[in-house]
Amino acid sequence: MTERFSDLDGFDRKILDVLAVEGRISVTELARRIGLSKSPTQARLKRLEDNGVVRGYRALFDPIRLGRDHVAFVEVKLSDTREAALAAFSAAVMRVPEIEQCHLIAGAFDYLMKVRTSGMIGYRAVLAEKISTLPHVANTSTYVAMQAIKEEGLSPVAPSTGS
Repeated sequence: MTERFSDLDGFDRKILDVLAVEGRISVTELARRIGLSKSPTQARLKRLEDNGVVRGYRALFDPIRLGRDHVAFVEVKLSDTREAALAAFSAAVMRVPEIEQCHLIAGAFDYLMKVRTSGMIGYRAVLAEKISTLPHVANTSTYVAMQAIKEEGLSPVAPSTGS
């Protein structure tokens, strides 16, 4: 069963809201915050995990403190967009740790990547030695970010209904 956001009730949504900010919260504290006892909260959390709504828990790192404060967005145009070429490109992207995100785009180019490195020299090396050598890359365009205004994980807020 694939659970969708619209299938979740108010308690499930409260659980997601709390976990989005505090992934390491105890079940006891989570139950207190959402207004349920521990057992039903634990059962709901397990269901959300089992159904893939909650895919996991991880630490968020400060990229500046880790020396990875250079962010570039890279448009990638492929020379071949048949399914086998897309699959080969996608598999190769997964092996490049500097590529933080990669999205297939409907538009004038094929992929948009978010690349994080230690600086321009590091980025140039990644572009030359890794990105440009990915399968079927015809050309790239780079846009360097000057400042991150909003850079957070997904918040499970209900999508706008337009009302």
